[in-house]
Amino acid sequence: MSSTSASPTLDRHTITGVIQPGDHEKLAHYACKNKIMEAFIEGTPVVALCGKVWVPTRDPERFPVCPECQDLKDQGFTLDCS
Repeated sequence: MSSTSASPTLDRHTITGVIQPGDHEKLAHYACKNKIMEAFIEGTPVVALCGKVWVPTRDPERFPVCPECQDLKDQGFTLDCS
């Protein structure tokens, strides 16, 4: 977390894990918009606010929001999208 901004920031733009199997096909996750666009074009994995690592391939509007992502967002957490 960064203490220099008004809201807590999670620095999860650097991917250190492996793509995780699971709910990414069933839930919409909060992630950096620029990283999601890059992932759709290049097929690179992204990291969600909840820490989930996946390659987005579907329209997130069709799915419910990940409860963990929503909880973190409601607490004021954001992602470092630089």
